[in-house]
Amino acid sequence: MKVPTTLRISAAAIVGSLALTGCISGGADDGGDDDDTIDIGISLPLTGDFSEPGKGVERGYEAWAAYVNENGGLLGKQVELTILDDQSNADRVASDYEKLINQDGVDLVFGPFSTRLVIPAAQVAQDYGFLFVEPAGAAPEVFEQGFDNLFYAAPAVADDHYDHLADYIEQMPAGQRPETAAVASMDDPFAMGTAYGLRDRLEEMGVRLVVDEVYPPNTTDFSSIAAKIANSDADIVIGGTQYQDAVNLIIALQQLDYQPKMAAFSTAPTNPEFPEAIGEQTEGILSPTGYTPEAPFPANQEFVEFYTEMHGNPPGEDEANAWSTGEVVAAAVEAVGCADPDPECQQELIDWLHENEVDTVVGPLSWDETGKPQGAHLIQQYVDGEIRIVLPEDQAEADIVPVKPEW
Repeated sequence: MKVPTTLRISAAAIVGSLALTGCISGGADDGGDDDDTIDIGISLPLTGDFSEPGKGVERGYEAWAAYVNENGGLLGKQVELTILDDQSNADRVASDYEKLINQDGVDLVFGPFSTRLVIPAAQVAQDYGFLFVEPAGAAPEVFEQGFDNLFYAAPAVADDHYDHLADYIEQMPAGQRPETAAVASMDDPFAMGTAYGLRDRLEEMGVRLVVDEVYPPNTTDFSSIAAKIANSDADIVIGGTQYQDAVNLIIALQQLDYQPKMAAFSTAPTNPEFPEAIGEQTEGILSPTGYTPEAPFPANQEFVEFYTEMHGNPPGEDEANAWSTGEVVAAAVEAVGCADPDPECQQELIDWLHENEVDTVVGPLSWDETGKPQGAHLIQQYVDGEIRIVLPEDQAEADIVPVKPEW
């Protein structure tokens, strides 16, 4: 179903004179014209606020492509990635996907990192009729846009990331349950979704909210927010964080000798560099995760071995979600038997994913009509210096530490 160059040029004229109609255009540098390759276009935040996890997603995508190519490719063709840097900018990410589809003529697209970038990117993909599988857009608004081409390649959406921890706290004896909570979240839909999902569950249990702060994505000075949290002496602190903001906030809290009974931060604690960044004072810190290298899923061991050989260390959650994005798209491509920008092919890929479950390194994935996955996140905690799965109990690698040791 490869679209001939002449048809793409004709479509360009149509798109130029009318609104977007799902026709795909290409220029002289049309990467999709090579019948020996499947060209995949991606935009990632390799610089700017989301660069740390963005680079993790890049590593995951590149490892997946290398693995696929070493094992016969997709539909017998080699995979080639074109990765652009959107600089963590929503306007830039939209123009990147316009370029990838409309000028570079890619056959498929993979999503970027972060809800803030996923929504404008998914809109471009939908305008052109492209399947859009993404590794890191989990906030509720992603699934409220009316996209029918989007699929989130992870176990759960942001609001549900802390469900297992909330269930655990709810089951604690009343005298041991936190009585007060402090929340600080980046002004980012994903980060706020994770924090507020837990915050709202705690308030339903009667836990009193004593601090609720939101800060801009580019915040580096957390002294005032840390002071409010420390002065509140909240039993549990919840950080709706990405990476560097979590590091800076935790260091600021440590400097004030604030000692919460429980501490939960999204994203950052699962990063391999996290212990060194905060001085290895990690004991007892909790974090939701959609992935662990020890997961028993059939494809995971091979993924861990391949990635570790390639990079010298095991993969983290960002790398795993990128790899699972590739697995999801590959499953649809192999099932349908096409991988090109023809609207009919793209729609067949979309329809197949709406009707099927895919086994991935993060477990079996299936989706509702909005692209929302139908699973739950694991809860990890630093126990004896190592980050281990502690909830749910039937998947735990270690017993949860109910009271966090002092920093």
